[in-house]
Amino acid sequence: MFFTEQGRVVSYSAHHRVSRESRDLALPPALTGTPLAKQPYDLRHSALSTRLCAGVGVGVDPAEIAERAGNRVGVLLSRYARCLYDRQSINNQRIEGLLSACGQPPESDEWSRPRR
Repeated sequence: MFFTEQGRVVSYSAHHRVSRESRDLALPPALTGTPLAKQPYDLRHSALSTRLCAGVGVGVDPAEIAERAGNRVGVLLSRYARCLYDRQSINNQRIEGLLSACGQPPESDEWSRPRR
């Protein structure tokens, strides 16, 4: 929520007007006609997706990201996990690397099978 100088809640229409104006100022002309940051909520979606994706493979706990965003982990993963799409091959390589480092050869069939 945003408040005016008088302490009242900024109206929905004023918030969207300022968002549109800010978007036009912040984005290069080639991007202002695209859906990028078209709605104020898009910024939150982008931030959470980026944090979630950045944490994959480097040990950032999705529970921590969810807590900081004020969401449950299930909500975070169901709404913002699109950044994880098609990462199966990358994850398979990481798992195989970990198993190889532990001296256990990976079972190639197990990691190459498509998920259902």
